[in-house]
Amino acid sequence: MTLDDDLCTRPATELAAMVRGREISARELLDAHLERIDRLNPTVNAVVTLDADGARAAADAADAALAAGEDVGPLHGLPVAHKDTHATGGMRTTWGSPLHAETVPLRDELVVARLAAAGAIRVGKTNVPEFAAGSHTFNPLFGATHNPYRHGLSAGGSSGGAAAALAAGLVPLAEGSDMGGSLRNPAAFCNVVGLRPTPGRVPTWPAAMGWSQLSVQGPMGRTVADVALQLSVLAGPDPRVPISLSDDPARFAAPLPERLDGLRVAWAPDLGGQVTVDPAITAVLAPSVAVFESLGAAVEEDCPDLSGADEVFGTLRAWLFESSFGEISRRSPEKVKESIRWNAEMGAKLTGPDLARAEQLHTTLYERMVAFFERYDVLLAPTTQVLPFPVEIEYPTEIAGVHQDNYLEWMRSCTVISATGCPALSVPGGFTDDGLPVGLQVIGAPRADRRVLEVGHAFEQATRFGERRPPV
Repeated sequence: MTLDDDLCTRPATELAAMVRGREISARELLDAHLERIDRLNPTVNAVVTLDADGARAAADAADAALAAGEDVGPLHGLPVAHKDTHATGGMRTTWGSPLHAETVPLRDELVVARLAAAGAIRVGKTNVPEFAAGSHTFNPLFGATHNPYRHGLSAGGSSGGAAAALAAGLVPLAEGSDMGGSLRNPAAFCNVVGLRPTPGRVPTWPAAMGWSQLSVQGPMGRTVADVALQLSVLAGPDPRVPISLSDDPARFAAPLPERLDGLRVAWAPDLGGQVTVDPAITAVLAPSVAVFESLGAAVEEDCPDLSGADEVFGTLRAWLFESSFGEISRRSPEKVKESIRWNAEMGAKLTGPDLARAEQLHTTLYERMVAFFERYDVLLAPTTQVLPFPVEIEYPTEIAGVHQDNYLEWMRSCTVISATGCPALSVPGGFTDDGLPVGLQVIGAPRADRRVLEVGHAFEQATRFGERRPPV
């Protein structure tokens, strides 16, 4: 491993301190990452748009600001890649669709703007499934993203390019979004960390459905502390976003504990019988119970009542898909993939009573989760039900002999949690005997984002699974 390679696999927290302390310049840090992108990205296919010249100019400006003694942000000089569904002013944003192959937005959306305001250096865009639909990253424009731990296997999705870029050391920070697992699933597949925050924690703007709580944006990183640092600049209220939370985001950057004395933990290896999980995943995660007990936590096998969560997620997702893709699916069906057409068609069939029932179920589900978290501090579960699968497959159609009906079924370990409104963190949970990563999902009470970060960090420090780098 070269010195530059070592630099490109260090935590973002360390790199930020090195830049601020003038141990390394932002330009040197950027050039190390650009060299690695040039060398490794053709194999991984994680970064699909690159602006090396623009990034170099920004890095030089960052160094000049530091030399002039200007106040700098917490991410000053750190390279960052943006999900290709997030609008970047002056940089191509395709949503993984031929319909937007040449689209160049005029301005940054909020998540991009907040990272820039914190000093991050925009390098490029990361690959996504078409319109971020599905947890496997491939599209007609750029093809499939490969898992850095095993070429030929999926990196997950829809933030698969972001997770693969982090794992391969192409960038120290990335961001994504999560409706049904799109921050958590790829984090698990690629042995990195992804946080689905409480809805409103990271405001999404602009948004056609500003009151919706199903899809959220959030941070990804190689360590929990990196994710917490990024959350401290992404979170915070915005008056244009009706569900945005007003808590001070600075608290997320405070030091994280390494002990969990007195923590009350519920362990649900199949979410109370709600999901089918590949036995190889269960085998990898089973020792986690002893790790938490060694950290001072009390662990019981228990699970909240998640009945109705499938209907809530399925109905609200279909409604959103009809709103976003119904017209194009009917007018030019050949221009969107079949799974999008199917989901939009499901939405078109919904009635007012269907939506009312989903919202009623949503309310009672939320109340049950609040009651559950009066007895426990966190809930642990597998992030994914399957291991990374071949990139040629759109989605797994069978898990442990159980047929999966559609492209959403195999992600239910994440989708049912999305419906609860709870924050959920995927942290590296170990490896199979043949070296494939497995993610542990840490779920907290509504708005307890800081708690899931604390728990994930303590587990991470005790196990060090995230330090196992891929063969690339």
